[in-house]
Amino acid sequence: MTPAKDAVLRELAEVLWVESPGHHGGALSKILVEAGEGGSRVIDYRISSYAPAAHVALHDHAAKEQIYHVLSGEGLLTIGTRKVVMRRDSYVFIPPGVPHELHNTGLANLVFLVITAPVAV
Repeated sequence: MTPAKDAVLRELAEVLWVESPGHHGGALSKILVEAGEGGSRVIDYRISSYAPAAHVALHDHAAKEQIYHVLSGEGLLTIGTRKVVMRRDSYVFIPPGVPHELHNTGLANLVFLVITAPVAV
């Protein structure tokens, strides 16, 4: 995997919304920085916007760490066996192997940043 040789500067409007597998009901993301060919060596950075009632199904990542940082809206996060309300300025660090799912339980879009990186070996 070869990282980009130059800095990348883009506008959010240049990036299309996508609905990834396991995301349902208007759970959309813009992939802003992607790990792999021509991107970052390890970081995946995206902004997500979940419409009311949208969600990501329960899942875990065997070898990735994640951070969700809420910018607006509210939702219910299941992490392991706990359920917690996520609102503006809430954030969570999700270690590898921890099951998690997120539902927009609010009346407006739930907008949050997602930062993902592989576990160092």
